[in-house]
Order: sequence, then C-alpha cells, then structure tokens
Amino acid sequence: MDRAQLADFLRRRREALSPADVGLGAGARRRTPGLRREEVAMLAGMSVDYVSRLEQQRATQPSEQILGAITRALRLTVDERDHLHRLAGHNPPQRQALSEHVHPTLLRILDRLHDTPAQVIDDLGTTLAQNPAAQALLGNDFRYEGLDRSQVHRWFTHPEGRDVYPAEDHDHQSRVQVADLRVSVTRRGAKDPRAHAIVDSLLERSPEFRLLWQKHDVAERRGEEKRIVHPELGVIAVDCQILTPNDDSQRLLVFTAVPGSESAEKLDLLAVVGRQSFAGGAA
Repeated sequence: MDRAQLADFLRRRREALSPADVGLGAGARRRTPGLRREEVAMLAGMSVDYVSRLEQQRATQPSEQILGAITRALRLTVDERDHLHRLAGHNPPQRQALSEHVHPTLLRILDRLHDTPAQVIDDLGTTLAQNPAAQALLGNDFRYEGLDRSQVHRWFTHPEGRDVYPAEDHDHQSRVQVADLRVSVTRRGAKDPRAHAIVDSLLERSPEFRLLWQKHDVAERRGEEKRIVHPELGVIAVDCQILTPNDDSQRLLVFTAVPGSESAEKLDLLAVVGRQSFAGGAA
C-alpha cells in the first residue's frame, strides 16, 4: 500500500469533480474546488472521518469492497479503478467484457434520480449502485459479500431475505429469477467463473432452485409490476422499469408508483427518509 500516492490520487480525483458531475446541488459558496470530503463520504456510504484518514495517510489498508464504493463515488474510469487498487495494495479486478464497473450512461441517469428509488445491477443480480431512495425501499445491498452479492443467490440461500415481497408472490419471483439467470449464464458463456459459481452453489444448496433450473425456462426480465413490503410502511405497489445499455450486461431499475396513490405517497416519504439516512453516512 502506497499511502502517500493513494492520498494524493484520492484528493486530486475529488477536486476534479463538481457537484453537478455526481448529481448534487452546488450549495453554499465553495472555498476549494471539487467535491467536499463529506460529499464523497455520502456518495460512498462511509464516514467522513474515514475519507479524511485516507487522504491524510492515516488509514489502514482499505478493503476491495471499500475501493469499489470509492470507485463509484469518484466516478473513476476502469484505468483509474485499477490504479486505485494497486495503490491500495490490491490486485485490480479482472477485466472482463462484463464487469462490475458501472456503465457511465446508467450512472449519469442514476445521479439525477434524487426522489425516485433506482439502482444499477448486473445481469447476475449484483447491485453495483443504489441511490438513497432505493436503500430506503429495499435495504443496503452492499453489506453482502461473495456469492451473496447476487440477489438471485440470496433469494434461494437466505429465506429471510424474501420478506421484501409478499409470501404469495414468492413462487413467481423464484420462477422469473431462474429464467432470467439462465439467459445471463448462457450469454456470458462457459468460461465465466462467477456465473457458474452461482449456479453450482445454488444447485448444491437449494432443492427449489434445482427443480426450477431443470425446467430450462428462459425469459429475460424487462420490467414488471411489483409489490414491495417495507418494514415500517407496509406493502408498496410499484412499477419496476428496466433500462439497459447496448450489451445488456447492466440494468438500471427505476421504481415508480401511480401518481396520487397511497403507494406514491409512501415513496415520497421514503425519498425524504433516504436522503436523511444517506447524509448521515456509515462508518
């Protein structure tokens, strides 16, 4: 880990961004260029103190998960992401045609959806970016590690995670997730290790998944009506629209409700709660 170069790189990338670049308002008059440390901390979902310690060469070696959050917050290119990993003493992630580096077009759209729950996932169900409203609606997906980063893997291996949908919707969700996963695994090809690791794990651990996988149903998810169960607000009926770049490897999920409906009022409330929670930061 090269603390001095890491600190310099993070500071210069922070100063190179404007609030508008990341979907934030300009706010009060700024004495220094670029983003403030607290804004980077908010975007990365970590504490301001930790960001300060990184820039002051006082932090311990950041994990790869933290580096991923910083990459998203600073809108780093793939080359910059790899450089960040090397400075922090990690090997860069493998460059595959389908990676966890968020597509710039989707990220620009996400930056502008302040009051609408939205998140970017890859075609294996891995959450790559979430706005505050999405975290308020669905929870923080970045707390998971390993194969559980995939929503599909969690669905069949952690039954308690299914509480986000009403019990009567579980069978439908199981079927559509498996049919969509089949499309993605085939598209990625036989040499994609992560796709096949997810399938192999689920075949071993979940009888329900084995039964559905054997049916060989194929159907890519392109948006649908959903009912989300929020722990405080109850059932929220939403339309989930899916936007994809040209290669279909990543998807922007946008959750809206019928204007004037009870569900729309709940989403408006969650947007406020999400902003307040997100601004507090995480350690």
